[in-house]
Amino acid sequence: MTETINTLRKEVTEELEGNILPFWMNKMTDRERGGFYGRISGEDVLMPDEPKGAILNARILWTFSAAYRLLKKPEYLATATRAKRYLLDFFYDKQFGGIYWSVDCEGNPLDTKKQIYALGFAIYGLSEYARATGDEEALEYAIRLFEVIEKYSFDAEKNGYVEALTRDWQPIADMRLSDKDENEKKTMNTHLHILEPYANLYRVWKDGRLKTQLKNLIELFVTKILDTQTYHLNLFFEDDWTNKYHLISYGHDIEASWLIHEAALVLGDETVLKQIEPVIVRIARAADEGLNADGSMMYERFSDKGETDRELHWWVQAENVVGHLNLYQHFGDEEALSTALRCWQFIKDKLIDRENGEWYWSRFADGSINRNDDKAGFWKCPYHNGRMCLEINERFA
Repeated sequence: MTETINTLRKEVTEELEGNILPFWMNKMTDRERGGFYGRISGEDVLMPDEPKGAILNARILWTFSAAYRLLKKPEYLATATRAKRYLLDFFYDKQFGGIYWSVDCEGNPLDTKKQIYALGFAIYGLSEYARATGDEEALEYAIRLFEVIEKYSFDAEKNGYVEALTRDWQPIADMRLSDKDENEKKTMNTHLHILEPYANLYRVWKDGRLKTQLKNLIELFVTKILDTQTYHLNLFFEDDWTNKYHLISYGHDIEASWLIHEAALVLGDETVLKQIEPVIVRIARAADEGLNADGSMMYERFSDKGETDRELHWWVQAENVVGHLNLYQHFGDEEALSTALRCWQFIKDKLIDRENGEWYWSRFADGSINRNDDKAGFWKCPYHNGRMCLEINERFA
């Protein structure tokens, strides 16, 4: 088994250092206007005048900070520092605090709404930069963002976090993260990506209120977000946690299984860990309903319509590998290791672009490559696949 893990670790490290990270350093660095380009299309065409998204910039910051922390290469630090600088100089709202959703290609504010998901990713990236370098400015801004999320987004009455607000923190009509989402006040996805940065921030800032809110988020997943009949996570909620939708996201289930576990481990509360571990195993098992025979994982299912979206997205496969390796590492689950290895084989065979670099967005259900969606852009970032490689590197070091 050791040999199998060592081979996997070697292969993903080669993928990270030979393909994923060079793609972002060489093809996406905007040397004329600063920061990083907004988009490369699915046909591998650079689109230098496209807007620049906060999510993309923050995820580049996280990925290269984590890569530097583990692999200590100066070029990774240089890219992480570039991302940090651009985030603070152009995305940070100096008047009202928080992070703009997007800026234009020159760095001027474009969509100034405060999408809490984006603030979460900014904390994730800044806290990782602080963790990798000890940088005080990054930590200070991460804490500032924590403070505004708690001040404006946290619902002290009904618990949880509101999706989005206007630039000056007023209620906003359209709260959707993307046009694929339902317009509801609270979502699983945003809560997952507040949990994740809060856990990372707690690694470098042992603050009592942060600890309380991190513990609260873990409990929210068990008491409000989890469907205790099926062990899938519900996705969209009214502000009182009423769920009206019957939609299963297999990728989010498997991603949440290990992120909730990670948060509980970072929290370091034995009672919480004991409560959460049987639950995360069951969430991962529920996600396995989306598995194919080759280890790949399909996208989502509309359970009330009996319809399944069988598209095989890059991010779902990356999280599928990490989620199953988490079951193997912490619970000795050999079958989960086998699933992770099969999915990694699928990624190597079907998703990695050996010619132009990075990974394709997805394979359609018929097996053809999806070139309609970006190779790099608002949502296609080095974070899911880069993190998969880094997680394997670090977990099995």
